[in-house]
Amino acid sequence: MRAFAVVESGKPLKEIEMPTPEPKGTEVLIEVTHCGVCHSDLHIWEGYYDVGGGQKMSLADRGVKLPLAMGHEIVGRVRKLGPDAKGMGVQEGDLRIVYPWLGCGHCEKCLADEDNMCQVGAALGVFQNGGYGSHVVAPHPRHLVDPGTLDPAVAATYACSGITVFSAIKKVMPMPADEPIVVVGAGGLGLNAIAILKAMGHRNIISVDVTDEKLATATKSGATKTVNASGEGATQRIIEAAGGPVEAVIDLVNGTATANFAFGALRKGGKLIQVGLFGGELRLALPIMAMRALTIRGSYVGNVKELRELVKLAQDGKLEALPVSTVPQRDANDALMALRDGKVTGRLVLKTDVN
Repeated sequence: MRAFAVVESGKPLKEIEMPTPEPKGTEVLIEVTHCGVCHSDLHIWEGYYDVGGGQKMSLADRGVKLPLAMGHEIVGRVRKLGPDAKGMGVQEGDLRIVYPWLGCGHCEKCLADEDNMCQVGAALGVFQNGGYGSHVVAPHPRHLVDPGTLDPAVAATYACSGITVFSAIKKVMPMPADEPIVVVGAGGLGLNAIAILKAMGHRNIISVDVTDEKLATATKSGATKTVNASGEGATQRIIEAAGGPVEAVIDLVNGTATANFAFGALRKGGKLIQVGLFGGELRLALPIMAMRALTIRGSYVGNVKELRELVKLAQDGKLEALPVSTVPQRDANDALMALRDGKVTGRLVLKTDVN
C-alpha cells in the first residue's frame, strides 16, 4: 500500500510503500477514498502534546510508532473481508465511514460500542496506519457505517469532527432551545457544532473566536451572535452577548486562555465541556466549584453509537453539511501545513482516485 507518512516528527510527510494488510478474523480491509485533515494530526505530526506547566507529553512514550500514515476521518470501499466477517452486513465494494477510535476490542467498554473509553488506545491514524494511506483495516463490521447518499467528503468528517462535537453537545443537553450555548472556536469543529445544534433544534448559539473571518463564517452558518475573544475582557463580552452568565460552554480550543474566559462566563450550575487539545492549564479556586455547583468535564471524541446517530441525523436532511474542500491525497503535506498556518476555513479532505 502507498502512504503519505510521518517518517520523522515535525518533518515533511513522505510518500512510502508499506505492506498491504491482510484481514484476519472479523477484520475488513478498506481502500481509502476520502480522509479529513484534522487539527489532531498536527499534534501527532509534531510528536507531542502540550499538557501545561511547561510539560510536553511525548507520543512516542504513549506507543505511537513511526513511520505512520495519519488520518482518522476515513471513508472508503470494502475490498476484502476476513473469514469471520462474512455475512455480517458488509460486502466487497460497499462504501463505508470507518469508525477510528478503537480500543482492545474485547473489554466491557468495547463490547458496549464505547471503544473510545477503552484503556487501550488503538486508534486509526494514531496507533496504527490511517487514511493518509491507501488502505486501512477495520477490526469488525460494527465499526463501519453506511453513509447512504451523503457526500463522502462530508461524511468522512463525521468520524471525528462530527462525533466529537455531537458527543460534547450531548453532555450539556437537554437545554431549552433559546438558552444560550457558547461554542469556543469557529474552525471545522465550531462550524460542525453550529450545524448540529441547529439540527437538534437549538436556537441560541454564541460563537467565539479570535478571527473575524472565521466569525463571519460562523454567522453565515447560523450562529446567533459572535464574540471576538482577542485581548482582555473576553469573559465580559461573552456574558454581554448572552445576556448574563451562561449555563453551557463547549470549548473546542481548550487552551489556557480559552479555559479561563470560558470558566469565568459560567453561571451557577454551569457546565464547561473541554474538547480541544490546544494545550495549557487551568487553575481553579476549589471552594468556588462547590459553592457555584460548577461542572468541568472532558469530552474525548465520541463512540460508534453516536456516529450512527449523527449519520442518521444527516441522512434525514436535518444536518447542514460542513463546508469542505477536497485536495488530492498526494498533497497531504501541503494540506497539513495549510491547517498549521491557520489558512483553512471549514475542513480539508484528502481524496484518492478510488471510485
